[in-house]
Amino acid sequence: MEKEWDKIYMKRALELAAYGAGHVSPNPMVGCVIVSAAGRIIGEGWHRRYGEGHAEVNAMASVRKQDEPLLHQATVYVTLEPCSHYGKTPPCAEMLCRKKVKRVVSGMIDPNPKVAGRGLRMLEDSGIEVESGVLEDECRALNIRFITAQTKRRPWILLKWAEDAYGRLSLPDTTPLQISTPLSATLMHAQRSCCDAIMVGTNTLLTDNPSLSNRLWPGNSPRPVIFKSERIENLDLKVMQQNPIILNPHLPLEQNMKLLFEEYRITSLMVEGGRRLLDSFICEGLYDSIRIEREINIDHNTFKIESE
Repeated sequence: MEKEWDKIYMKRALELAAYGAGHVSPNPMVGCVIVSAAGRIIGEGWHRRYGEGHAEVNAMASVRKQDEPLLHQATVYVTLEPCSHYGKTPPCAEMLCRKKVKRVVSGMIDPNPKVAGRGLRMLEDSGIEVESGVLEDECRALNIRFITAQTKRRPWILLKWAEDAYGRLSLPDTTPLQISTPLSATLMHAQRSCCDAIMVGTNTLLTDNPSLSNRLWPGNSPRPVIFKSERIENLDLKVMQQNPIILNPHLPLEQNMKLLFEEYRITSLMVEGGRRLLDSFICEGLYDSIRIEREINIDHNTFKIESE
């Protein structure tokens, strides 16, 4: 029965963790629930913003003073292994040891080499019962961007484009196709808000002069990424007002992707085209997801659909 209750409380922790979407990168989204021996939730929290308190710290801060004596018999549910190193904040595992909680249940091991099981060992060494892997698939899916960056040392890469019923991304004269609807544009901006950076090719910059900002959804705008080119030097382009990351076009694409993570801490990248840039990622297998907005014709009627 305990296993079933573990899943119920971990589901709640996952709900809390998702509130951090678009605000915590390059950290992962993490939620935490503290449950008394009687099964009552006495504390909840999530990682709200990068550089601020982690989920465990926020959950512990929410515990009312009259419930603090219950902590010694409490179980702490956290979607990701508590950190064991000093970063922007002190180690959460160390804080839980000081609080002397009875049990800690984590959704998954932290893939960050600085943690990677050390947090759970710290808890076990202090006498706390530890279990990991509860709703692990759901916990991994929530933080696929963070996991990809930590394990592959490059951003999680989303390729996105819109095409008409004939598979064209633009007209023969390079005029961009207008396929997006107000709804699909809003959904695309929602996806932008969850990406650290957004990339387009030189031709797209010259023909569209896009701002690449997040205007239709609350949250942060991704940082533009472009390749250095003499064709765009001295031009009054909108992206130049947004502190773009400028990559060396003479380096291999994979090396540039690793630089994005290692030097700029970019954990997720949306690539919006044009075709040559998208093809370069596809040819090298450098992508994790593809989102296509496609126009189709059925009995001479035009419809717009999205696939991912």
